[in-house]
Amino acid sequence: MTQRSVQQNYAALGLAVIETELAAVEALKARLDHSFEHACELLLGCEGRIVVTGMGKSGHIAGKIAATLASTGSPAFFVHPGEASHGDLGMITPKDVVLALSNSGNTGEILTIVPIIKRLGVPLISMTGNPSSTLAIEAEVNLDVSVASEACPLGLAPTASTTAALVMGDALAIALLQARGFSAEDFALSHPGGSLGRRLLLHVEDIMHTGDEIPQVSADATVTQALLEMTRKGLGMTAIVDAQNRLLGVYTDGDLRRTLDRNIDIHKTMISEVMSAGGKRVHTHDLAAEALKLMDDSKINAVLVVNEDNSLIGALNMHDLLRAGVV
Repeated sequence: MTQRSVQQNYAALGLAVIETELAAVEALKARLDHSFEHACELLLGCEGRIVVTGMGKSGHIAGKIAATLASTGSPAFFVHPGEASHGDLGMITPKDVVLALSNSGNTGEILTIVPIIKRLGVPLISMTGNPSSTLAIEAEVNLDVSVASEACPLGLAPTASTTAALVMGDALAIALLQARGFSAEDFALSHPGGSLGRRLLLHVEDIMHTGDEIPQVSADATVTQALLEMTRKGLGMTAIVDAQNRLLGVYTDGDLRRTLDRNIDIHKTMISEVMSAGGKRVHTHDLAAEALKLMDDSKINAVLVVNEDNSLIGALNMHDLLRAGVV
């Protein structure tokens, strides 16, 4: 068998797995019924936290579902069912809701803690592949995630069943997100270290240069003086301000190239004669991402920061945005 034919077989095997798992997910659509709605109502009404549990591969999926819930506005955490029966049940309070995953619905470690959960009066939602199982019957509501077959040709390795459970968990999390009115800003607050968090939480004032770091000259400065200021401050531009520190314009590396093309005497010419009047500007309360968009749209590498009176109070360039992780 040639290497090419082996590769073709690999592709065919992979495609068969994807088709099996697609069918498993497709089957879930018909099961988003009153049971799903009841589960959402229980989770939305939870005054404590959503405790997600599962054993083995279901446990891995349960951990992912707990993380997704927590990051989308529904406080949640994962509890290992084996550890729960050895002390971790103390983490569950009467105000919580338990979401238990078991493909068979008869996982011993989970069934062991069900009586304790019920004694606490905690609502129990199950997610099983067997609606007639003990866990499904004992739960207040069961979400059916059964599959026709696993993608594993032996029918043993959890594949389609774990995919179905994961998708059902995502459906719960996103339904709750929308019911809570959870916004992108809310998401960013729980992900301050991520790229979205930086884009939605970082403002211009957080990264701009201020005080003596701002490159600026007066309108009667020569081009040479402006170039010296640009070199000292290293932002690739300088602001031009009046006696009240109001922004009049900007002079950039690009303006310098255009100046040299005109054979102007840079030692005698005033910067006000060759500057770009006005200049692009942002405000301290603007998002850093908005400053980035302005720079991208205008094809510039730096921007000035002004207050409501058009007084110069800061500056930033593309390198600042790169260092801050906004780009």
